[in-house]
Amino acid sequence: MFKTKKEIVFVVLAGIFITNAVVAELIGGKLIQVGPFVMSIGILPWPVVFLTTDLINEYFGEKGVRKLSFITACLIAYAFVILIMAMIVPAAKGISPVNDEQFQAVFGQSMWIIVGSIIAFMVSQLIDVSVFWFFKNKTGDKKIWLRTTGSTVISQLFDSFIVLGIAFWLPGKINFDTFISSALTGYVFKLSVAVLLTPLIYVGHHLIKKYLDENNSDKD
Repeated sequence: MFKTKKEIVFVVLAGIFITNAVVAELIGGKLIQVGPFVMSIGILPWPVVFLTTDLINEYFGEKGVRKLSFITACLIAYAFVILIMAMIVPAAKGISPVNDEQFQAVFGQSMWIIVGSIIAFMVSQLIDVSVFWFFKNKTGDKKIWLRTTGSTVISQLFDSFIVLGIAFWLPGKINFDTFISSALTGYVFKLSVAVLLTPLIYVGHHLIKKYLDENNSDKD
């Protein structure tokens, strides 16, 4: 089915990328307490998205990430459409273990959250890929840590404020102070995890390179 090992690598990375991005958006409506701060639980899968984004950037270039980002944004929108349809259809009373109120409470994302999630995702991804290639063009194949961490530092600053601003602050679900503290908390968390994941970038880079070079790379 796949002609080359590189195609297999792309499909695996794309699958991991899309799955984590969609899951992050689906669970993003839940806010959690971290000490005195509040942040969205949806940030938990994002470190994996960072990791796969950087690996796709390395092996499939700027166009690969941009195309995958647009596809993922469409799939996120599709997932919300399916959820809306699922909420419209009533649960079987006395039979369904989950009633309409419970289902609505978990998956009843507002239009603000849908719009905020998609806009924040696209903006952060496009900024991430631009910054990544800015550093790569300057450093070549050296300093992987610089382009991976540098792109995350800038892109996730925008993501953290855009999604919370559109989804929670603008519709009045949280006040301005909570918005700022929550966005900063989420940003610091994502940035800290991104730094901690830097060794995994090198491990993933090594494993993929080894796999592609094995047996004359393209022969499977």
